[in-house]
Amino acid sequence: MTDIRRFLAAHPDCILIDITGTQGSTPREAGTFMLASQTALWGTIGGGQFEFMAIANARDMLAGTGGMAEMDIPLGPDIGQCCGGRTQLRFRRVTKAVAEEIEARLAGEIERLPEVYLFGAGHVGRALAAALAPLPLSVTVVETRQEELANLPAETKARLVPMPEALVKDIPAGGVVVILTHDHALDFLIAREALEKTDLAYTGMIGSATKRATFASWLSREGGGERGCMERLTLPIGGSAVRDKRPEMIAAMTAAEILTALAAYRMRSSS
Repeated sequence: MTDIRRFLAAHPDCILIDITGTQGSTPREAGTFMLASQTALWGTIGGGQFEFMAIANARDMLAGTGGMAEMDIPLGPDIGQCCGGRTQLRFRRVTKAVAEEIEARLAGEIERLPEVYLFGAGHVGRALAAALAPLPLSVTVVETRQEELANLPAETKARLVPMPEALVKDIPAGGVVVILTHDHALDFLIAREALEKTDLAYTGMIGSATKRATFASWLSREGGGERGCMERLTLPIGGSAVRDKRPEMIAAMTAAEILTALAAYRMRSSS
C-alpha cells in the first residue's frame, strides 16, 4: 500500500489501466491493473507488445493527443504475441475518487492474502521471510528471542511471544505453518498444535528424515495427532530435487512448496 501511495504522490497525473475481461489464454486475469504517468509506471498487466500498446494509449490520453477509454486487444501474431486470447482494457484518469477506489481494492486484496507463519527467525527463517516478501502473502515471523527479529523485510510482521505454540490455534483456515526454531523440543510442540488443525494448507518443519522419525515417535508417545496426521507434515522442507543446504536455497525450494500447497488448497476448497 505504501508504494502505490508514494507513486500517486510523485505522479498525480496518471491513468489507471484495468483489465476488465479476458478470453482464452492471456498473460493476466481480469481485475489486474497498472498505473501509467508520462514518465513512470506502477504494476503490470502482463508485459509484451500488448502492455506497450496500453501504455502508449494512456500517455496519449494524458497528453491530450488521443487515446481511447477502452481497448479490445487480440493477443496474436498481429501484435507479435502468441498467447491466442483477447483482453479488454479500460482507461481512467486518476482522480481523488479513483485513487480511493485503488486503495480500497488493494486493501481488500491484502485482507484476502494467505496467512503464512514462520516460527523461528534464524538463518533459514530470515532467508525464507526474504524469499516470501515479494509474493502475495501475509507473512508473520514468530520468535521467543527479541534480537532475531531485527533484520526482517519491511513487509513482514513480527511477533515476540514466550509460547509460540499457543498461536497456532488462531491461524485461519488455508494458512501455512513453517517451523524453524532453534529448539527441537519447541519445534515438536508447535508441530503437534499444527497437526491438530486439519484446515491448514501446509505444515512444514526444517530437519531431516531422522528428525521426522524422532518427532513421529514423540508424537505417538504423547498421544497427540489423529491417525495419519504425519502425512500432513512436510519434514524436511525444501524437497530433495536440489541438495543444497544453504539457507537461501532451502528458502527458495520451500517457497515453491508453499505456493504449490496453497494452489492445491484453493482447488480443493473450490471443488
